[in-house]
Amino acid sequence: MTRQSNDDTSDDPSDDPNGEPAIVANALTKRYGDTIAVDDLTLEVDPGSIYGFLGPNGAGKTTTIRLLTALATPTSGSGTVAGVPISDRKSLVDRIGYLPESPPIAEQLTAREQLEYYGGLCGMSLDEFEGRLDELLERLELAEDADDRIVTYSKGMRQKTGLIQAILSDPDVVFLDEPTSGLDPRAVRTVRELLTGLAANGTTVFLSTHVLPVVERIATDVGICYEGRLVESGAPEELLGRLESGADSTLEDVFLEVTTETE
Repeated sequence: MTRQSNDDTSDDPSDDPNGEPAIVANALTKRYGDTIAVDDLTLEVDPGSIYGFLGPNGAGKTTTIRLLTALATPTSGSGTVAGVPISDRKSLVDRIGYLPESPPIAEQLTAREQLEYYGGLCGMSLDEFEGRLDELLERLELAEDADDRIVTYSKGMRQKTGLIQAILSDPDVVFLDEPTSGLDPRAVRTVRELLTGLAANGTTVFLSTHVLPVVERIATDVGICYEGRLVESGAPEELLGRLESGADSTLEDVFLEVTTETE
């Protein structure tokens, strides 16, 4: 797949030595009673890419992430992440990072305590990740507040803490559900640059968000989900080229056109 050329994206994506996709979903389906949350979803994501996963509320985005991170069991279908079957949760958790829309953090701890505790859960010694932790706290402007209790944090500060937690162990694949929620424009820019840097170093980023300009700036590929089905996919420039509205089209135009046609 072709990496998009823009100010925030490296032109040299990392190649997987085995030539295998970083994420594979084969006819993944998840039913809750009579409700189909994910319907026969098939996709592949290249190593070192940023995959923008879009869709309206209730389209199945979060359920898809839960399936790919082994937090939910598919009704049918299969998949692999970083070469590990999603049925093998024990092996998978060592290869991935995950930021849900509401980060799993303990409010009574300080951010530093929370992140050190998480590093220990990942089997990392303090010496292994202390330098990386300090770098990320500084990068996301949390260093001065890292020893304050999370209960005193704003939504944006909690989101930054959750993001650091998701990438602290330098995972092969990171899944992010609305990572810029609650962030101001400066912080959004920092996160955007951080994600492109991760991808340039070989980490695959699976990004679900409603902030379409972020996806348009950094995504190498985009999938649009509607009512549990993947209804459109491709590089952003490819999707824009399929529209009839001309050269001034945006990813928002693609999103609205595709979901309207599908409906």
